[in-house]
Order: sequence, then structure tokens, then C-alpha cells
Amino acid sequence: MARSVYEWLWQHEFWLPPGITWEDMQESEDTHYPQPRDLLLSIPFALILVVIRCAFERAIALPLSTKLGVRDKQRPKAQPNPVLETFYSTRHKNPKEGELLSLAKQCDLPVRKVEKWFRHRRNMDRPSLSKKFSEACWRFTFYIISFFTGLAVLYDKPWLWDHRECWTGYPQQPLQPSLFWYYMLELSFYWSLVFTLPFDVKRKDFKEQIVHHAATIFLISFSYCANYIRIGTLVMVIHDASDCFLEPTKIFNYMKWKKTCDSLFMIFSAVFLISRLVIYPYTVLYNTYYYSMEIFQPFFGYYFVNVLLIILQLLHVFWSCLIIHMVYKFILHGTMEKDMRSDTEESDKDEERDKIREKEKNGITCFSNVTSNGYIQRNGSEPLDNRAHCANGHAKER
Repeated sequence: MARSVYEWLWQHEFWLPPGITWEDMQESEDTHYPQPRDLLLSIPFALILVVIRCAFERAIALPLSTKLGVRDKQRPKAQPNPVLETFYSTRHKNPKEGELLSLAKQCDLPVRKVEKWFRHRRNMDRPSLSKKFSEACWRFTFYIISFFTGLAVLYDKPWLWDHRECWTGYPQQPLQPSLFWYYMLELSFYWSLVFTLPFDVKRKDFKEQIVHHAATIFLISFSYCANYIRIGTLVMVIHDASDCFLEPTKIFNYMKWKKTCDSLFMIFSAVFLISRLVIYPYTVLYNTYYYSMEIFQPFFGYYFVNVLLIILQLLHVFWSCLIIHMVYKFILHGTMEKDMRSDTEESDKDEERDKIREKEKNGITCFSNVTSNGYIQRNGSEPLDNRAHCANGHAKER
């Protein structure tokens, strides 16, 4: 059964243009073509990248965050409570009203205190600012290395300047060592992101991240097996260009450098929109759809790779709309809209309101909470700083 599936999967009609068979792709001492087994090397390389990342974050990123003034917010800890902890771990992190009432009865606590406990417990699980900073530093370092590695590998390649060269001699295009290692670098990085997903900062689009990483690994692997190496390298270097500006934008945001953050975001937006909506369609989509047919007749692999690349372009359009919306808000209001992917920390404003209500019920009026300057002025000028508060809500001379 397995052998039948294997033979069906690797039919040359699926992977190679008409008139080309696997016999035409035989290797020699001087000629090496991409082999699917080569992709297995990305797994140990990914594990090496994970080790390098851990060392980088501990030895470089964390000390750097301290020097740059990135401070973690002091969060109140949830008091130990076995009943609430069991519910939090096994059922819901954000219980509904009926569940809160039931838990309050079980613990013999007011509902407000149960709400407060869950609010503090959720905040305890949220990543610290220094962790976000370290993760962004690592990704920024990798994207910079990857982008300039791609440029160094491709600058003397003819298909970077003449896109028709992507198909000259296809599929009998020997795999050069520099292209092999560039592919391994990119594929290993995305495998490493999959391995560290349980430990990375979990954003609201966590499930979408999993799909994105899986799709990226599939695209890189498929392009390698089908020897779409030349077009694949163009896709990778185009994507890395904008990512080089996204991560430092996050870094300066964590550092509270608002103007620098806003400026970098505008640069990132421009690079993203130009690279994904202009350069990518011409360099990749037009290239694979039209130029390739000058060399060979369409076959299954031709249609399949074009469908994948068009889906990728649809994602580019989707993200571009979100970015354009954020830029529009920035131009209109002069302030950058919050990243909707971020998992923001919950405040205790509701808790503070409850305290004020309890004081008001007891007849205690806190003047400092009513006025913005900390005291009440009589007739608009005289400060009432010689009075004390009583339990019945009246003021009395000292």
C-alpha cells in the first residue's frame, strides 16, 4: 500500500514538464539536483537554531532590554485557591456569569473577588515585556541575516535581473551549494518557530500563526522538490525585506520610543505595500504564469504552484488592507492604532470603581478622586484643606 502511494505521488507527470522524466534528472559527480531527502537536514538545523536563540536571548537580548529601560510591569499575584485554580486549568480562563456565581458559592467569596482572582490569574500567564522584547530582537536578527544572505546569494545570479532566466533549462537546473544553504536556512528557521510555538508569546492569532508556519514550510519544501529553486529564492528575499522593518518597530514600541516606533511603522508599511503588491506580482506571479510557458507547456505542477502563489498574494492583499487602515488612522489622528494581535493586559479599573461605590455607600467621599487637582475649591478659589471626612458623609472642622 505504502509503495503504491509512493509511486503514485512521484509520477513524473505531476512534477516535471511534458517530455521530461526522472531519468533525465539523474545526478552525476558534477551535477546535483534537489532531492526530497535533503529536506530532512532542516530538522537538526532547526534544533541548532533553537539552542542559538536561547543563548542569544539570555546573553544578549535580556541584558540589552535592561540597559534600554524596558521594565516589566509589577503584577499582583492571584492568591492560592485550589478550587479556582482547578477551574482555570481544566475548563475556562474567563468564566461566565453563572460559573462565577457557582465558584463564589463553592469558595464562600464575593463574586467581585472571584472576578478579581481570574483577572490577576490571566495577567500572570501573559508574557512579560522583556520576553516580548527578546523575541522581537531574535527575529529581527534572523531577518536581517536572512535578507542580506539572500542578496549575497542572488546578486550575481542572472534570474535576479532577468526573470525569464528562472526558466532557462528548467527543470534541469543544477542546484548550487549557496542556494542549497539559503534554502536550509529559511526552512530551518520556520521549523524552529514551530518547535518553540508553545513557549513563544501567544497572540490572539495563535491558530493563524500555526497555519502560516505550516503553509510556509510546505511551500518551501514543494518548491525545493519540484526544483522551483530560482523562483523560490525570489519569493523568500521579497518577504524578508519588509520583515526587517516590522521587528524593530515592535522593539521601539516596547521601549516606549513612540516617535521612532511610528516612523519605522510608516517605513515598514511602504516597504510591505511596494514589495507585496508591486514587486511580488510582477517578479513572481507574472513570471510563473507567463514567462514559464515560453519554455514548456502547462502541466500539473505549473497549475499547482500558481494556485499556491495566488493564495499567497490574496493574503498579501488582506494584510495590506489592515496596514492601510492603520496608516489612515495614524494620518487622521496622529496616533498609531493598537496592534489587534496583541494580548493586552487587563486593568483593575472595575475593581477601583467597586471600592469607590462601597465608600459612597458608607458615606465616605474621597475628594481626591472627584477633583483632578486633589482638593475641592469653595467659590472657585478657596481650598478645603482644613477639613476632615466623617463616616456620615459630612465635613467637619479640625
